[in-house]
Amino acid sequence: MKDLKAYFFPRHYPALRDILILVILFGGAFFLFLGNAGLIEPDEGRYAEIPREMLERGDFVTPMLNYVAYFEKPPLHYWLNALSFKLFGLNEFAARFAGALAGLLTVLLVYHTGRKLFGRREGLFSAFILGTSTGFIAQSRINLTDMTLTLCLSAALCCFIIAADDQERHKGRYYYALYLFSALAVLAKGLVGLLFPAGIIVIYLATTRRWHLLKEMRLPGGSALFLAVVAPWFVLVSARNPAFARFFFIHEHLERFLTTVHDRYQPFWFFIPILLLTMFPWSLYGVRAIARAWGERRSRNGERLLFLLVWAAFIFLFFSASHSKLIPYILPVFPPLALLTGKMFSDLMDGEEQQQAFGPEKALLGALLAVMAVLAIIYPHVRELAPVLTGSGLVRPGGSLVTKPPLLSPLGGVVVACLTLSMGAAVWLAGRKRSLLILFAGLCLGSYFLETMGLQLFLEGIEFKKSSKELALLGRQATSHGGCLVSFGYEQSLPFYAGKRVVVVGGRGELEFGSRQGDQTAWFVEETDFLRLWQGEQPVAALIKRADYERIAPRLVPAPSVLGTKGKKMLICNRSAAGGPLPSGTQSAFVKRRSADGEGVAGDAR
Repeated sequence: MKDLKAYFFPRHYPALRDILILVILFGGAFFLFLGNAGLIEPDEGRYAEIPREMLERGDFVTPMLNYVAYFEKPPLHYWLNALSFKLFGLNEFAARFAGALAGLLTVLLVYHTGRKLFGRREGLFSAFILGTSTGFIAQSRINLTDMTLTLCLSAALCCFIIAADDQERHKGRYYYALYLFSALAVLAKGLVGLLFPAGIIVIYLATTRRWHLLKEMRLPGGSALFLAVVAPWFVLVSARNPAFARFFFIHEHLERFLTTVHDRYQPFWFFIPILLLTMFPWSLYGVRAIARAWGERRSRNGERLLFLLVWAAFIFLFFSASHSKLIPYILPVFPPLALLTGKMFSDLMDGEEQQQAFGPEKALLGALLAVMAVLAIIYPHVRELAPVLTGSGLVRPGGSLVTKPPLLSPLGGVVVACLTLSMGAAVWLAGRKRSLLILFAGLCLGSYFLETMGLQLFLEGIEFKKSSKELALLGRQATSHGGCLVSFGYEQSLPFYAGKRVVVVGGRGELEFGSRQGDQTAWFVEETDFLRLWQGEQPVAALIKRADYERIAPRLVPAPSVLGTKGKKMLICNRSAAGGPLPSGTQSAFVKRRSADGEGVAGDAR
């Protein structure tokens, strides 16, 4: 306890030393085992293949996926991944490195901002809260554009509120950084990179009546910097691709927000439970932090608290109103909530207020942790308990919970339960000792190990269901001496692992736009065309779902050889390579995966 106080409580601890400690501590959480799992479908395969093709073609202006134009996102994340591939090679670690680094940098950014706005301890608490929010870490370790956006957008908004301080000596630097990071946010995810900073700042200026800040915001020079960073790519890609502007600005912005064209509709309240779950274990305290900040909006730090509230509310309500919702969209809300929660914890550490602090939250959190521990033990055995669960009405008969293999092994369930109970013990001990510092440190430590160990235990099951790495490598080997690699429905990671273009049979998904640019008829075919291709002279290897295989197998002549299966997917071939035996390792060496589930085998792609 004395050591914790000696570190957390001093107000004038060197900032560089704090940053070094944060990098060492959270470097493990963000980067440990980062490359262990195969790329998860669909996003990771997509955002790895696009930069791989950029490097192969030497074209960093026109993003292409499976060698057709792909304009759903701007190129910043692709550029970062391409640089990572150059540094670390074409592998899973490199594919996830940019996102993990963006997550770690966001933690450091929150520390710096909290320290500048409120003080050293507030910044430190805020950084620890963000870095131990389980959903933030989990999504940082996935190859997504949203974490790159979160870093750029958060940096822009943090620079503004720091520059808005009348005592800030480096106003010019922070204001110009605002424009720079806003431009990078546009290059990361599109017009939200401009809309969010502009909307949040205008609402803040209107509610605080600080319109005079417009005079010091370096609008002419900042606007020129913004355009200098943003304009070149948009001009070049539009010049080379006349269809870009309509697709990107109308289809990917207006139609995505106003319609269900992307088939991602969720109810307005969708992000409420998502935020509570992904910010665990701090979400319960975040609710009180929001209420506390609102009550203190007229205090000495009230305008800064109000800015953080506007930041979180604007983005939350914007995406809640959108007709296209995905879980990662909520990531830019985490930094302001972490700052609000970190300041609240710091304020309550002083004086006698901490003796009565968080009574309801501690009781509810303790109960939730106990329930989570029990569920972690039961979940790996849920299929064995199916008759009891369905008979009692707790689970719908035939539901995925009782029909699909669990993501967690029995041993993994025990480990997760122990980690969860350790957090519950910290909550109990904090209540017994009436110490907020024990509560804070215990939740940080428990959540840290839940992130570094618990998430990895779930990842094996997720990889088995969502990664086609082994089958893709088998396909690459089977067609290495010539031949055609086919995907029934587009499998995003297949061309990445195969290092070549694939023929897509049936649904084109996100490749619909690109498939209509130029003559792509040889690469996007229907089943009748595939059957003719299968009967041709060249070897054909096809990645296909088991249900599609059972439907089409009677029409496949010659009869297919099954090179490997994984979950519900299979890799089949029409003949041995060059008329001889199948390539070594594709037929004879099979390894059982999750054999207890009976979900299939995967070939050993050596």
